Amino acid sequence: MIEKVLIANRGEVAVRVIRACRELGIRSVAVFSEADRESLHVELADESICIGPASSTDSYLKIENIISAAEVADVDAIHPGYGFLAENAHFAEVCEQCRIKFIGPSAESIRRMGDKNLARQTMMEAKVPVTPGSDGIVSNRDEALKIAQQIGYPVLIKAVAGGGGKGMRVAHNDVSLAQAFMTASAEAERSFGNAGLYMEKFIERSRHIEMQVLGDQHGNAIHVGERDCSIQRRHQKLLEESPSPALSEKQRKHLGDIAVRAVKAVNYSNAGTVEFLYDIDAEEFYFMEMNTRIQVEHPVSEEVSGIDLIKEMIVIASGEPMTHRQEDLEFHGHAIEFRVNAEDPAHQFRPAPGLLKNIHFPGGRGVRVDTMVYPGYEILPFYDSMIAKIITHGEDRREAIAIMARALDEFMVDGISTTAPLGLALMNNDQFRRGDYDTNFLEKFMEEIHFDEE
Repeated sequence: MIEKVLIANRGEVAVRVIRACRELGIRSVAVFSEADRESLHVELADESICIGPASSTDSYLKIENIISAAEVADVDAIHPGYGFLAENAHFAEVCEQCRIKFIGPSAESIRRMGDKNLARQTMMEAKVPVTPGSDGIVSNRDEALKIAQQIGYPVLIKAVAGGGGKGMRVAHNDVSLAQAFMTASAEAERSFGNAGLYMEKFIERSRHIEMQVLGDQHGNAIHVGERDCSIQRRHQKLLEESPSPALSEKQRKHLGDIAVRAVKAVNYSNAGTVEFLYDIDAEEFYFMEMNTRIQVEHPVSEEVSGIDLIKEMIVIASGEPMTHRQEDLEFHGHAIEFRVNAEDPAHQFRPAPGLLKNIHFPGGRGVRVDTMVYPGYEILPFYDSMIAKIITHGEDRREAIAIMARALDEFMVDGISTTAPLGLALMNNDQFRRGDYDTNFLEKFMEEIHFDEE
C-alpha cells in the first residue's frame, strides 16, 4: 500500500486528498506557490514544500519543481487532483521514470483520450455511439465547409486538445463557419499549443450527462452512476446532480453499460469520467470525451453511492483490485452540487478576488461543504475562482433541492461577491425544480433574473 503521497495541486482538491490520505493512515505532502503560503492545504498536510512563485507556470505546472519536491520528501506516490498536470501524459511518464506512482491512469490512456479526435475514433471502434462529424482532424477551412454541407448545420468545431470550452465554436452557416474555424484554431494554438480541430454535428437541445467510472490493473471496470451537468455557462459547469432527472432506469442502465465498454476499450485503470451529449428530441446518447482524472463534481457520485472515490484511486494505484463490484453497488437518494465561485453573476460573472473578511458555511443534515477558505483568507487572482462546493443529499430530488435552498440561504460571506445568490435563485425556479432544462437553460435564465444591487 502507498505510504506517502505528494499532492501536486492546491485549493479544495488538495484538502480533499489530504483528508482521504489521513483516513487511510497515509502521510501527505503539500506543495505550494509563494502566494499560497497561507492556504489551508499547507496547514493540513503532514509536510509542505514551496515550489515557486505565484504564477502557475512557475509552480504548479513546473514538473521539475514538483518532482524535486517529491524526491526531497521521499514520497512513493503523487496525486495530481484536477486541472494543472492532472491530464498531462508527460508528467505521468516522468513520475513512472522516477519510480513514483502516479495516482491516475497510464500515460498512454491520458494521451489517447486527451486527443479528442483519437478518442472519438477509439470509441467508434468500441461501438460506442458518437455524434456525426469529421473522420479526423479538419485540415483547412475548405474541408470544414465540405463536411458541414454533408452533415448539415449547425456544426460544432472543437480543439483536439481542448477543454474548458476553449477552441470551441458553433457555426450555423458557411460564413460563420469560415470565421469560427480561424478563431477556434488560433485559440487552440494559444491555449494548448495545438491548433488541430475536428467537427461534429451540433445538437441544439441537449443535456450534458457523464458517467463516473473506475477501472483497475486487474481488468475490472465499473460505473458509479451518472451526473447531469447541463447547468453551465459557456461550457463551464456550475451545478451538477445525480441521478439525472431526465433519464429512465432503462436509459441509465444502457448508458452505464456503454461507459464500462469505453473503459475496457482503452484498458483504463483508475478514476475517470465518460462524458455524453444526450439529444433530448431523438433520445440518443453520443460520446463527447473522456476525462482521465477525478472531476470537480465527484462528490455527488460519492453521496449517492457511498464510495470514497479518492480513497479508491489510491487503492487502485497501489496495484490492488478495486474494492467494489458492479453487482454490489446500490444508489441511494439524490445529490446536488453547487459551485460557489468568487465571481459577480450580476455583472457578467466578473472575477471577484479579494479579502474574505468573514464567511459562514451552512451545515445540518444532508449538507457537505468542500472548501479551502476561512475568514481572513485572501482570494487570489492567479488561480481558479471556485472557493467552495456545497453538496446536498436527500431521499429524493425534491428534498435535495430543499436542503440546497436552505444551505445557500444560510451561506454568508463578507468582502467579495459570489455565485451563491444565483444558486439560490436556481433552487427557487419552477423549471429547474421540474428538472426541465438543457445546456442552454442557464444563459436564458440569466437574461431573466435580477440581482439586488449593493
